[in-house]
Amino acid sequence: MGDIQKMLSEIEELRGQLKNGPGLNEGEEKRLLEQFMVEYTYNSNAIEGSTLTLHETALVVLEGLTVDAKPLKEHLDAIGHRDAFEYIVRIAKSQEPLTERIIKEIHSLVLVNDAQNKGKYRGVSVRILGALDMPPFPDQVPAQMQELLKAYESDIRHPIEKIADFHILFERIHPFIDGNGRVGRLIMNLELIKAGYAPIDVKFKDRSHYIDCFRDYAKTGNSNQFIEMVAKYQIEELKNLIFVLSFKNKTG
Repeated sequence: MGDIQKMLSEIEELRGQLKNGPGLNEGEEKRLLEQFMVEYTYNSNAIEGSTLTLHETALVVLEGLTVDAKPLKEHLDAIGHRDAFEYIVRIAKSQEPLTERIIKEIHSLVLVNDAQNKGKYRGVSVRILGALDMPPFPDQVPAQMQELLKAYESDIRHPIEKIADFHILFERIHPFIDGNGRVGRLIMNLELIKAGYAPIDVKFKDRSHYIDCFRDYAKTGNSNQFIEMVAKYQIEELKNLIFVLSFKNKTG
C-alpha cells in the first residue's frame, strides 16, 4: 500500500501543476481528446481481439473509410467505441452519478452491431476465459449491479482507488453477453473525467498484466495490483499533458 500512496501523492502534485499552468483552449482540448480517442479505441478493441491497426482505426473513426480484408464487425466496433467515448466526455460535464441507465447507454453505443443484446443485461451464464471463478448467474446480475453501484457511491477512498476497484468488480459480474471489457474501461474513464483526472488508455501491449490484475484479485481479494496500474497510467497521462502545455507556455 505504501507504493500506492506515493503514486497517489504524485498524481495530486501533478494535478496541482496542471491547474497552475496555462490551460487549453477549446480547439486544443478537442484535438488532444481526438488523438487520445483514436489510440484508446485502437487499444481497447485490440485487447478484445480486433485486428485493426492504429492507422486503420484512425481511418475508420476519423475519415469514415473502410479497410479492405477487415471484417465489418471490426469497423462497427471502432465506430461504436468512438461514439461511446464522445458520449462519456459529454455527460461527464453534468456530474450525474453513475447509474445502470448510463452503463446500459454506454453498452448500447459499444454494441452498435448487436441490436438484440445492446443495452441489456445477459440472459445466459458465461465463463471468462482464464478466470479463476464464474461470473454470477444471469438472474443475480441486476441485484449485484445495484449493490455495486450503491457501494461505489458510498466509497470514500481516493478516486483512483475506488474507480479501479469498481472496474475489477464490474468485470467480475460481467453483466453483458459481450462488450464488458470495453464498457468497463469506458466507465472507468467517465468517472476519472468527472473526478477531475485524465482519461487513461490501457495499452494492448499491457494486456497480459491487465488480465493478471483480475487473477490477482481472485486470489487475494484486493485490487491493489490494478490500482497501481491505473495510477501508473494516470501519472503518464498527466506528465504528457504537462509536457504539451510546457510548449504552449514557451510559445504563448
